[in-house]
Amino acid sequence: MTLTSPVDRSARRRARASLGLVLLVVLLALLVSVAGAGSAHAAVPPVDPTAPTAPAAPSTDPTVSVDINGINGEPSSPIVVLLTITLLSVAPSLLLMMTSFTKIFVVLALTRNAMGLTGVPPNQVLAGLALFLSLFIMSPVIGDINDSAVQPYLAGTVTFSEAVDVGSGPLRDFMLDQTREADLALVTRAADLPNPENPESVSLTTLIPAFMLSELRSAFIIGFVIFVPFLVIDLVVSAALMSMGMMMLPPVMVSLPFKMLLFILVDGWGLVLTTLVGSYG
Repeated sequence: MTLTSPVDRSARRRARASLGLVLLVVLLALLVSVAGAGSAHAAVPPVDPTAPTAPAAPSTDPTVSVDINGINGEPSSPIVVLLTITLLSVAPSLLLMMTSFTKIFVVLALTRNAMGLTGVPPNQVLAGLALFLSLFIMSPVIGDINDSAVQPYLAGTVTFSEAVDVGSGPLRDFMLDQTREADLALVTRAADLPNPENPESVSLTTLIPAFMLSELRSAFIIGFVIFVPFLVIDLVVSAALMSMGMMMLPPVMVSLPFKMLLFILVDGWGLVLTTLVGSYG
């Protein structure tokens, strides 16, 4: 049996009294808030809902407009990205049809075949060499297009159509300088079109195939000149083998070292590349 002192009993009474007082104060606060909310709701009268408005009459001339320029008149970033992706998708066609790539690649391939080498250098190496040599030859044209069309369009001073018209000028001049009049006349007659009055009136649909014909013709002329010395070596080796009665020995195996030695002694790759660059003036 535990005994509690009078001091403990008095402390417990005071704690119970304090707890009861706190509960009473909380209950009174809740009653006051509920009464105030009820009076506030009762004081505000209900408001009728707003009537719906009638729909607008349809336009007699519907139009759709798309703003492709930014705040300062510059093209927006999504439009620039879209044009870049489109240009990259058609870049191989433009590279083959409107630059010096085709001529350079054909000449390099003919040089390899003239030496009797079927896979050395591989096509990837020839294509890479032709690509960077084309960039070297086309760098003035690319610079003119960038200065006259691309940068003004990105700055917002010209529209897209104006940039295309201005940018096609340097490329047109380059192709006209490398295109023969006979090839232009051939394509014009094939399309049943009237003869152009001046170079500026030649359309790109006529100029591009004529330019490709001229490039292939020049490439085959250069390839023929390269083939002649190697053909002479093949004939000499074949005649020597026939005179010695070595008919079972392939002449290519004997002539290949002599052709490679001749190509190295005359600095063949340097001569070929110098001729290609010089053919574009």
